[in-house]
Amino acid sequence: MVNEAVKKLVCYGLENHLIGEEDVIFTTNQLLETLQIEEYDEPEECYENVELEPVLKELLDYAYEAGVLEENGVVYRDLFDTKLMAKLMPRPSQVIGEFWRIYKEQGAKAATDYYYKLSQDSDYIRRYRIAKDVKWKSKTPYGEMDITINLSKPEKDPKAIAAAKNAKQSGYPKCLLCMENEGYAGRINHPARQNHRIIPVTIQDSKWGFQYSPYVYYNEHCIVFNSRHIPMKIEHGTFCKLFDFVKQFPHYIVGSNADLPIVGGSILSHDHFQGGSYEFAMAKAPVEREFTVAGFEDVKAGIVKWPMSVIRISGPDSDRLIALADKILTTWRVYTDEDAFIFAETDGEPHNTITPIARKRGELFELDLVLRNNITTEEHPLGVYHPHAELHHIKKENIGLIEVMGLAVLPARLKTEMETLAAAIVDKKDVRADESIEKHADWVAEFLPKYPEVTRDNIMDILHSEIALVFSKVLEHAGVYKRDEEGQKAFDKFVESLN
Repeated sequence: MVNEAVKKLVCYGLENHLIGEEDVIFTTNQLLETLQIEEYDEPEECYENVELEPVLKELLDYAYEAGVLEENGVVYRDLFDTKLMAKLMPRPSQVIGEFWRIYKEQGAKAATDYYYKLSQDSDYIRRYRIAKDVKWKSKTPYGEMDITINLSKPEKDPKAIAAAKNAKQSGYPKCLLCMENEGYAGRINHPARQNHRIIPVTIQDSKWGFQYSPYVYYNEHCIVFNSRHIPMKIEHGTFCKLFDFVKQFPHYIVGSNADLPIVGGSILSHDHFQGGSYEFAMAKAPVEREFTVAGFEDVKAGIVKWPMSVIRISGPDSDRLIALADKILTTWRVYTDEDAFIFAETDGEPHNTITPIARKRGELFELDLVLRNNITTEEHPLGVYHPHAELHHIKKENIGLIEVMGLAVLPARLKTEMETLAAAIVDKKDVRADESIEKHADWVAEFLPKYPEVTRDNIMDILHSEIALVFSKVLEHAGVYKRDEEGQKAFDKFVESLN
């Protein structure tokens, strides 16, 4: 059976143009070496429409039974199947050459289409795992938001966790975003990237890398990262770089996480952006109050109807948008309004920053500037402008760029919890009596009276709708200016300070 699986993997490579006919014998021998197979009887059949996951499973099972794979947990299997897929991959220079050839001849979208497909065919993006994510859209007071329960990151087994804890710490690669990940074999505490290829791009005369996220939270979820391992920083250069990328890839949006803890992303140590081909709820949200900044009468500006505090500026000249964004950023960095509980710094620690998102809309450039503040108090030790404790049953993690734009990335635990909760509600059981869902009891007690008829057929729709409403509250908590009259007056006061 293993001979058949090897042949199927080679056929998969051919069918998806990872290898050519001239590479078949070479690739076969590379796979046999990796699997430590000395006798090979090649099947005559040429397999078509090969499904990758079952073939890899067969090869991994064989490797474990044959003693080639020392442990059978998901971490070890992922390291080994990446090693197998690497045997089908073209060299980086070939991928880069093909990308820029297509870019030159057919345009940016055709080039990213080629690269996105390659990133999936190579199993760098594991399609079969992404398909397990639970996704839906739900209406909120701020438009239709995207909700995802992330199941594509596999849970580590106890053996792997223990091994990672005891593993020697390595400084190579420095982080998951470093260029040195390309082709890296991985280790128990760092994913393998032998099947990964990076496209070098020039951003503001400096070398950057362009790749896709292996977890693709939305369509063509890409990461653009500095070739140097330097920290995140929101500054004039950030706005220049965002628009430089948008000019090269006008079909993509691109944004940056903020540069301070709590309100920043998970990797503050490496300068990077995230983008892709997707229209988020925030991009669809209208401007509810326009304003003009003196000296920038040619730039359209306004406050967006969104749970967080967003200023949108737009115009045909990106340089003018950058200049106004600079002014807004420098004003916000030092802005304090004690009545609104906005403090630029406490004890020398800065709190104010911005999450910027750039896009091209027709002939106009557009920049959303989301005002952020990471101050903490005894009452809110995780952050005043962070989801408060009463929402932690759904979302406790930091609100980064993706959530800011209106896509909730929720923890995997919620899938099981919602299934258990749905059954308990329909069967009229006491939610507080079950430890696994007790945390949701107050929430259920609050929303259930809204629904006169709850059945097995509609309970999951109800839960999905209510989770989206909780997420909109999560974003309201993260907003520095609240959506009530007092909060919006304070927001207007900041806008007035720009003149």
